[in-house]
Amino acid sequence: MGKADFLSPKAISNRIKSKGLQKLRWYCQMCQKQCRDENGFKCHCMSESHQRQLLLASENPNKFMDYFSDEFKSDFLELLRRRFGTKRVHNNIVYNEYISDREHVHMNSTQWETLTDFTKWLGREGLCKVDETPKGWYIQYIDRDPETIRRQEEQARKKKQELDDEERSAKFIEEQVRRGRDSKETEENPVYTELKRESEEEKVAFKLGATSSVAGPSKSSSLLGASALKATSTKRKEASSGSDSRGEKKKKSALEEIIEMEDKKKQSVRTDYWLQPNIVVKVVTKRLGERYHKKKAVVMEVRDKYTAVVKMVDSGDKLKLDQNHVETVIPAPGKQNVLIVITSTSIHQNNESLFSTAVFFLTSSHFANFPAGKRVLILNGSYRDTEAVLEGIDEKNFCAALTLDSGPHKGKRVDVAYEDFAKLA
Repeated sequence: MGKADFLSPKAISNRIKSKGLQKLRWYCQMCQKQCRDENGFKCHCMSESHQRQLLLASENPNKFMDYFSDEFKSDFLELLRRRFGTKRVHNNIVYNEYISDREHVHMNSTQWETLTDFTKWLGREGLCKVDETPKGWYIQYIDRDPETIRRQEEQARKKKQELDDEERSAKFIEEQVRRGRDSKETEENPVYTELKRESEEEKVAFKLGATSSVAGPSKSSSLLGASALKATSTKRKEASSGSDSRGEKKKKSALEEIIEMEDKKKQSVRTDYWLQPNIVVKVVTKRLGERYHKKKAVVMEVRDKYTAVVKMVDSGDKLKLDQNHVETVIPAPGKQNVLIVITSTSIHQNNESLFSTAVFFLTSSHFANFPAGKRVLILNGSYRDTEAVLEGIDEKNFCAALTLDSGPHKGKRVDVAYEDFAKLA
């Protein structure tokens, strides 16, 4: 039977099958031929060309094994050096990349039976650093390239030179410090002698000021003394004037002192817990699911200052929540529009009833003079635990205007931040 045509379906199928890696047991390393199945490998072993290769190998088998072993070792180490460098890597990863080449030298034709034996041999020969772990053998390439060794030595030399320069500069600084200390010690200290008179008739006179009849050196010293006294007096005057000016700057008015005291008082009364019973809160945590998220609840009980037992407004369920899982609820200060319908009845002489109806539509502007009526409780700050009435909301400053409705400051209008008050249940 003749050979199939190049473009025949059988020829195309054979070329597709021959692509990629095939089974190792059907590969002949001596002939460097890969067979697709057992029958093809059997036919190849019976062929004349294979028999000639076997005769050549039988004459000197060690020569062929050494050649294949050397090829396998050089290709494996080249891949390890080029692909992974000096990184620590699993030996099986390197081997899988090595055998991805179709023309690679197979390990069954080398002196090593398994990959573990080859890894141990690399460690014994000093070509790689090998270590065994529960996950298998790891290898690390030892770069012995002369260029790499020269580069490493150059870097070590530069590092040593930098250290030498630092040590040299440190020694120079120490020498300068030592010389400075020695020069200070060798300076002549002033020697004080006793005031003695050579004869009893000699009088001791002290003359201060520039108009003294003493010689040149004494005159200059007296001038220096006078100038030193003047300099010290001027410095004292400047220091006193500076202290007076600082005192004037630091002096505050009574109003500023009162404001500062109020601020300090507000800061001192603030706490990190704010939960109170009988207030309305909103659940903000998502851990309880969408059923309770963004739903309102009433605080029934406060435990340990930071934990509250709440009752859901919609479902009536009771939950135990931390204060970080809820937030305050601010009531709306505005009024709703009201529609008023008035109907009147009148009876005429003919006993006929006539009905008349009047309709009035009142907006929020008609309630300007009436209080809002939204009662809240202040939770933090200087007016803590004080009930108040909500007057209005300042959205720009994130605060609300409240009128205190209890306590010693009843009737006082204050501005309180959103997080410091909540709606009463």
